[in-house]
Amino acid sequence: MRLSTCDLGGHDFTVREWGASGLTKVLMLHGFPEYGGAWDALAKRLANHFHCIAPDQRGYGASFAPYDVGAYSMKNLVGDIVQLIGDDGPVIVIGHDWGASVAYGLATSRPDLVSHLIIANGVHPVPFQRAMAAGGAQSRASQYINALRRDGSEDVLAQDDFARLMQLFSAHMDMSWLQGDVLDAQKAIWRQSGLRGMINWYRASPLIVADPGVPVPMPDLPLDRLRVHCPHLLIWGEGDTALLPVSHEGLEAFAPDLTRVSVPHADHWVMHQTPDKIAAIIKNWLT
Repeated sequence: MRLSTCDLGGHDFTVREWGASGLTKVLMLHGFPEYGGAWDALAKRLANHFHCIAPDQRGYGASFAPYDVGAYSMKNLVGDIVQLIGDDGPVIVIGHDWGASVAYGLATSRPDLVSHLIIANGVHPVPFQRAMAAGGAQSRASQYINALRRDGSEDVLAQDDFARLMQLFSAHMDMSWLQGDVLDAQKAIWRQSGLRGMINWYRASPLIVADPGVPVPMPDLPLDRLRVHCPHLLIWGEGDTALLPVSHEGLEAFAPDLTRVSVPHADHWVMHQTPDKIAAIIKNWLT
C-alpha cells in the first residue's frame, strides 16, 4: 500500500493505492464512519489485476474537513472525486455506504468518468428516499439519521473512547473483523479528524426520514438525471439491518444494465467479512 497526499481544488486529501499504476484503475469510495484504509483487505485481493485507489473523503482522516455543513453537499463531494480522477477516466468505481451515494452521483452526473459501477450495500437516492418516506421498516431503521443531524451529536459519539459511535454502527451486525490493529487504526482516524466532518454528510443531505408509521410525500427528484448508463453491479450482504431490501427495490428502473449478487451470512460490512468472496465476484463480473 502506498500513502500520499493529493491536492484537490487547493485542499489536501489523503489517498491510498494498491497495485501497479499501469493497471486498470479502480476507485474505491468508503462510507461512514470509515476511511480509505477500510478497503485494504479487498484491495490487496484485487491488486494483482487492478490499480486500486482509495481516498479519505472530505471530512475524514487528514483530508480536507471544513466546519460548515454546506461544504458537504453532494455536489462538493462528487466534485472532489471528479478532480481526483482528472484526465484518467473513465475508471471502475466501487462505493460502500455513503461512498455509494458519491459513486451514484458521479455515475449519473459524469457518466464519461465511470466505465463500470460497483456498489456494496449502498443505495441509489430514489429507491432509498421512497423507502424512507413510506414510514415503514426502512423509516424505522433510518431513525439514527435524524439523531445524527442534531447539534452536538459528534460530541456524544466521541465520549468514552467512541463508545456510542461503536454501538451505533455495530448494532445487530457481525463486527468480529473490527478488532486489534484494524480497530486501533480506525480509532486513530477518528481522533485525527474529529467526527463533525463525517456527520456533516448527514446534515447536508436533503434526504427525508419519515417518522415510523407516518408516511410523508415523496420529494420531487430529477428522475431523468439519476440514471446509471454504464454496467452496474450491486453486491448485497443479506443480513444488513441498516439498509433493508426495500431500499434497493426498483433499482432496475434507474440502472438497465444491472447485475445483482446476494451474499448470505454477511451484512452491511460485507467487504470486511468476506473479502475473498467479494474479490471473486468483482473479478468474475468485470472479466
